[in-house]
Amino acid sequence: MASPQHTVSARSGFKNDARQFWHRVTEGLAVDQLWSQFEKDARSSYRLYSAGLDHLRAEPSRVRRAWQIAKALFWAILEKLTPARRVLLLLALILLFLPSGGFTPTDANNHVEIHEFDLHVYGGLLMFVVLLLELADRVVMKRDLEIAKEIQAWLLPGAPLQIPGYQIAYATRPANTVAGDYYDVILRPGRRSDEDRILFVVADVAGKSIPAAMLMATFQASLRTLSTSGVALAELVEGVNRYACSNSMGGVRFTTAFLAELDPLTGAIAYVNAGHNVPILRKSSGAVERLEAGGIPIGILAESHYQMGTTRLESGDWLVIFTDGVVEAVNSGDEEYGEPELIRLLDRESRSTPAELLRSLMADLDRHVGNTPQHDDITCLLLKRS
Repeated sequence: MASPQHTVSARSGFKNDARQFWHRVTEGLAVDQLWSQFEKDARSSYRLYSAGLDHLRAEPSRVRRAWQIAKALFWAILEKLTPARRVLLLLALILLFLPSGGFTPTDANNHVEIHEFDLHVYGGLLMFVVLLLELADRVVMKRDLEIAKEIQAWLLPGAPLQIPGYQIAYATRPANTVAGDYYDVILRPGRRSDEDRILFVVADVAGKSIPAAMLMATFQASLRTLSTSGVALAELVEGVNRYACSNSMGGVRFTTAFLAELDPLTGAIAYVNAGHNVPILRKSSGAVERLEAGGIPIGILAESHYQMGTTRLESGDWLVIFTDGVVEAVNSGDEEYGEPELIRLLDRESRSTPAELLRSLMADLDRHVGNTPQHDDITCLLLKRS
């Protein structure tokens, strides 16, 4: 018979093993965090599978509407599998819904042998096989996406450029593993040090994930190359646009962008807004100026001309450049965060540093969105003159 001490030790070891197993499965997340993650994943998946079902909700008959939606969802799920996996899944569903069976053969002596078999087990096994195949694809794809994410991180600026008299902060939060948003801070040297200019760029490629990320890399390469040519800002944008039009599938893959060139000695800013969300220039007095001069998005029309606007950044002024993922972030009630809320946050924290304001903005977006899946990339660049 095992001693009490041995029994207590065995129980303790089992508890430790169970605790380690649970920690490994959950990666240390609490139950409420797991539920929040599940809810976000469920909403994101439903949005993926239910795309294009809005017209079915107009069906007057509730029973017919429910049937049509269920059928459309079934096909939406099935068509995302390969044909072979569709067959396996259908066979698994048939076996799961068939009743269990059996047969009772008799021998020459009339001895009865009853054989029972449960088709549900085989249906579950087939379902598990389909799951394993999908998981294998997901692991390979995730590894490739992580590599793409690392490459994309190399393309974006690291620590903010140090400009005497100015403070800079920027951040991006992809909706998927990789993003179609782009930001950069580029030094454009002049003939003399007092002629140096700083180029600030925020861009948003139409679409998301890998296609948008690839076009973002193309945009970055052409911009970096042309920015060394010494041409004026409007000519720089026109050059980038001509190059983008050769890779935009006839304007389908366009890019909205805002480019601002700063003279750090005077605070003078020349800018071009190529169809982008209008940036906010908040003066130290609290007045708001919107920077709208420019033209159509990049990559639509090769011969487009862009108007250059000018303004000035005085002491205590803020320049806030952002993508639509910031102001169009929605909560469970489909309410957007909105530009007015962004301006209110800027008013409340106008004495903060850009890094502090950026943290507050991201936290405010998280509070607004809650568990609603992020539907677009979020990027913001902040510049403040001391």
